[in-house]
Amino acid sequence: EQATQMNKLKKMAKTPILFSVDGEWGLAMRMPDSIISLPRQMMMGAISDSSLMYEYGKIVANQCKRMGIQMNYAPVIDVNNNPDNPVINDRSFGEHKEKVSSFGIQYIKGMEENGVMACVKHFPGHGDVAVDSHLDLPIINKTQEELSQLEWYPFEQAFNAGVSSVMIGHLYIPSIDNRTNRATSLSKYNIDTLLKQKMKFDGLAITDGLEMKGVKKFFPNGEIAVQAILAGNDLLCLPDSIPQVIEKIIEAIAEKRISWDEIEGHVKKVLHAKYKFVLPQNDTIALENLTADINDASLAYREKIADRAITLLTNEDAVFFPLDSSKYFNKIAYLAVGIGKGNAMTKKMEEHYGAKIFYLDFKTQNTDSINLIADSLIRLYSAVIIGIHQINRAPANNFGMSKLAVDVIQNLQQKTKTFTLLFGNAYAAKNWPYAPNFAVGYEDDSIVHKSMMKLLKGKNNYRGTLPVSVSENFTYGHGIVSHQNILIRQFPENQNKFLSFQKIDSLAADAIKKKALPGCVVLGVQHGKVIFEKAYGAQTYQVDQPLQANAVFDLASLTKILSTTLAVMKLCDQEKLLLDKPIGDYLPELKNTNKYNLTAKQLLLHEAGLTPYVPFYKETLNEKGLASENFYTTNYNDAHRIQVAQNLFADKKMVDSFYQKIINSNTKPGGDYVYSDNDFIFLMKIVERITGKTLQAYVEETFYNPMGLSGLTYKPLDQLRYERIVPSTFETGFRQQELRGFVHDQGAAIIGGVSGHAGLFGNAYDVACIMQMLLNGGSWNGENYIKPETISVFTSYQSKSRRGLGFDKPERDNQTRTEAYPCTYSSASTFGHTGFTGTCTWADPNENLIFVFLSNRIYDDSGVFKTLNLRSKIQDCLYEYVKEK
Repeated sequence: EQATQMNKLKKMAKTPILFSVDGEWGLAMRMPDSIISLPRQMMMGAISDSSLMYEYGKIVANQCKRMGIQMNYAPVIDVNNNPDNPVINDRSFGEHKEKVSSFGIQYIKGMEENGVMACVKHFPGHGDVAVDSHLDLPIINKTQEELSQLEWYPFEQAFNAGVSSVMIGHLYIPSIDNRTNRATSLSKYNIDTLLKQKMKFDGLAITDGLEMKGVKKFFPNGEIAVQAILAGNDLLCLPDSIPQVIEKIIEAIAEKRISWDEIEGHVKKVLHAKYKFVLPQNDTIALENLTADINDASLAYREKIADRAITLLTNEDAVFFPLDSSKYFNKIAYLAVGIGKGNAMTKKMEEHYGAKIFYLDFKTQNTDSINLIADSLIRLYSAVIIGIHQINRAPANNFGMSKLAVDVIQNLQQKTKTFTLLFGNAYAAKNWPYAPNFAVGYEDDSIVHKSMMKLLKGKNNYRGTLPVSVSENFTYGHGIVSHQNILIRQFPENQNKFLSFQKIDSLAADAIKKKALPGCVVLGVQHGKVIFEKAYGAQTYQVDQPLQANAVFDLASLTKILSTTLAVMKLCDQEKLLLDKPIGDYLPELKNTNKYNLTAKQLLLHEAGLTPYVPFYKETLNEKGLASENFYTTNYNDAHRIQVAQNLFADKKMVDSFYQKIINSNTKPGGDYVYSDNDFIFLMKIVERITGKTLQAYVEETFYNPMGLSGLTYKPLDQLRYERIVPSTFETGFRQQELRGFVHDQGAAIIGGVSGHAGLFGNAYDVACIMQMLLNGGSWNGENYIKPETISVFTSYQSKSRRGLGFDKPERDNQTRTEAYPCTYSSASTFGHTGFTGTCTWADPNENLIFVFLSNRIYDDSGVFKTLNLRSKIQDCLYEYVKEK
């Protein structure tokens, strides 16, 4: 009987082999002797453009196919939120769930769209551990609610994107399965109930390596394989003894612990994967030029990434950086820490700067000799470049660095002019939180050395940002990005002498005194230079926190131009969206409605005849006007996933209900101008349907991240410090709390804080960067984002109303109006928008002038703000300055 069962298993398996590899950074992960390594995921997380991960995935796919491999156990989409993690660490894209998701999905698409199966790992999230599962079973003491808000997020996004397989991690999470020593990889609740039923994942479920001691020691002699199948796994990875495992599985079938239906169900899923990924590639592999072909694209790609990823953490000495070789030749020393002989970096320092090279190996313990070297470096050289090399990838024992070496570096940083270069794991930067000039290269090889040298010489834009938080000084997203130097802060000399600037001070002070607003930020830019930037007042009337110029505000309707309209313009450039085409062609759910034949152009002009606003949220309030318990809870759970405020979560069904309300709302055809938020909600839906991404993900990947605009974002509490975000108001009804970091617009709030009409937060500088990019004809820091002709069309009058496409414009009869809009001196070519919360931004191509005004005027709104015409008056002051100077 056993022989019969064995033959049945063999018959099932007698199909083309599905070859797989564990190649997170390409085949070099398992074949480092001959294959050039691609960058590890931490280094990739330092760049802003997720599309480069698609290219990464494509390169890996081509490597695999050239070797006849159809499946790659990658990418890692664990959110690494524990710096001491010995397993994931630099294998993760970082600690921010949105970035991990975005980069992971691009890696998946790059592989699977090029014929190789991807496998996300390690479900349900291996980032918050301090124990190596190769050695023991890590414990994560988090509730399922906590896991769902962070660890599960990238996996759910990857499942929605259609990834073909998932690897299950060896983790002990009592909130998922509290049986003693029951790893998630062997838990039926984790795999069958949570993964397959609750998250509706129908691809292949694969165990992590079953030879790993974290699980093997609890289920020896092949029993681990039986437990893995009982839990719902489709593939068993690396069991110790395959004959023993097969024998154990047959015994379990005979004992009716496992049914043949279960076996056949798993086999059919494997067969489906083979048909999809193996059969199209079932060709003989040519052995000629094999290594050269696999390595073909790697070097150029690695150099591209190194140029973009290197992160400048501090730069306190602008004269010292970039390093002028003519000024410093033969006056610089290079202290190579961690090595005892030269490498590519030491050679470059000798060649470009005539640097004297000193070495400090981590094994060196002679304090006297090291002190002599340090003394010589301080006395004899104008500057010391410190290169930290050959540190360990894992955090154990401080990455293998000696305390002596760490102390010597700190001493030099305090006593002489230094520039510290860390070639390795960014977490190691915690050792030097006050380094005056400090850059992280993430990896230690000749390509990174070459890019670092370009940075030192000022030949390369520095644009990397930290993918993880290293210390209080160096948190996620930290990095001096050269993009942000495009708007040069070149203020006029003796600013106080200009009457126009004095007038701005008076206007702002008067408005605050009259309680028109708690505070505001005013920014003026001309010809790409910041001519005026000042914060007035405080975040609230309690004056608990003086307002800073980099404060982040709820931008309200500025979302329409800084997010949705930008996305529409880009899709028009790519001919993926046609403005005169019926929107029902993009949104099939509008079939048989009076909105099917509306066009995107009508929506952009607010001439679609839509109802201005659908106050759906009011239907979810109780008789006191507060959030009803029928729709909201104070704790996150599977049914209530939409966070609308602090400790307040809405029923996820409300998103679809709200959208349906808009679909069913009134429409008055005729082409008259009726300003409506619903126009831009439909535009958001179109963008998301065309791109397959959320509006937030699309604008971040296409504009904000490549442009280096870290202060422009939806859901700011996910990315920015709480104290930097200005509260918009204290809402006495509905949410009954101060709204800080949660969008004021109730409609945007109940759909998750991301909408086409509201939800964007930002600081004045980053808003000005977007407007400057538009004034530049779509160009920013050498990159072209939107075609100039598209900008020209969208920002000009396109109707009998004052509107452009998406953008607001000056009133056509400004010359004769009592109160001009947006101000007296704005030319007809001016474009911008004004927001309900007390915000506005305008750009005038005639003067190459940008005006940004941000406030939270609705905080304890007295109504005075509307009577002062403050924004217009301050904008006129900037025009007066242009004339005055």
